[in-house]
Amino acid sequence: MKTVLSGIQPSGRPHLGNYFGAIRQHIAMQEGPDEGFYFIADYHALTTSRDPEKLRESVRDVAVTYLALGLDPKRVALFRQSDVKEITEISWLLACVSGMGLLERAHSYKDKVAHGIKPSVGLFTYPILMAADILAYDSDIVPVGRDQVQHVEMAQDMAGSFNAAFGDVFKRPEALLPREESMAKVPGLDGEKMSKSYGNDVWIFESGKKLKSAFAKIATDSRAPEEPKDPDSLLLFAFLALFTDAATLASWKDRVRAGGQGAPGYGHLKMAIVEGMETYFQAARTRREELLADPAEVDRILEAGAAKARARAVVVRDRALRACGLR
Repeated sequence: MKTVLSGIQPSGRPHLGNYFGAIRQHIAMQEGPDEGFYFIADYHALTTSRDPEKLRESVRDVAVTYLALGLDPKRVALFRQSDVKEITEISWLLACVSGMGLLERAHSYKDKVAHGIKPSVGLFTYPILMAADILAYDSDIVPVGRDQVQHVEMAQDMAGSFNAAFGDVFKRPEALLPREESMAKVPGLDGEKMSKSYGNDVWIFESGKKLKSAFAKIATDSRAPEEPKDPDSLLLFAFLALFTDAATLASWKDRVRAGGQGAPGYGHLKMAIVEGMETYFQAARTRREELLADPAEVDRILEAGAAKARARAVVVRDRALRACGLR
């Protein structure tokens, strides 16, 4: 049995791109034989967060979202990063063997500074804390997107540097990229990448009039319904494909491609998307409301997950301390 480790940033309400790009794959992995540790990265959020109450709300929202969508706390450990104090100790040990040049090459640091984020020490040393998150649980597998591979590689480098200095302490983790066939491409309502910062996202649990209003913003043109169109060139079909089975989707495409009297207009397609999403997340919305009504249950789940994570992290921390002469 291998150990799978993944972190989730509490950065606001998760949208469709988050779900189809990552959350769905995370939940699917619990069906296998491996042991999973999923942490909510509240320490990492402090590099940009200055609103304590909003951060607490965001952490809870992430927990409720994953649980509502099917994450089973009996199969995986779901916990707050800050509840595992050992990672800050491991971070210092790793910092003492990590070169400045390694951190200066971090893509995420350079990208955030280029976008105007003040370059704090925390932001600069972010990869060290992330490496500690990965190494603290003897992780074998770290599911990441392609833009996150460098962080796993940096964790490998830091583990190698520590092991070279003090002996075989940290296990070497490996990145796991999602299979292309498992990833749905989710554009924003304007056709660009879906992002909260762009204001073109759709919240996973949106429903009713707000959901209709959101999808009404999907970019279209002025062509009449009866005019034949290439469905693959229409942004609407990227969304319809998320919530429609293959046979029904093919039927919609055939009708749009043929055009003529009775061909669906853009309004019909938007309504089909709304209805599809309402059905797709119906059970999860119900489960979410149950969890929101029972905050003590969510706290219990996070505390139990943290206890399991700490039990593993203490062993790794103590092993590292003994190796470098602090025990």
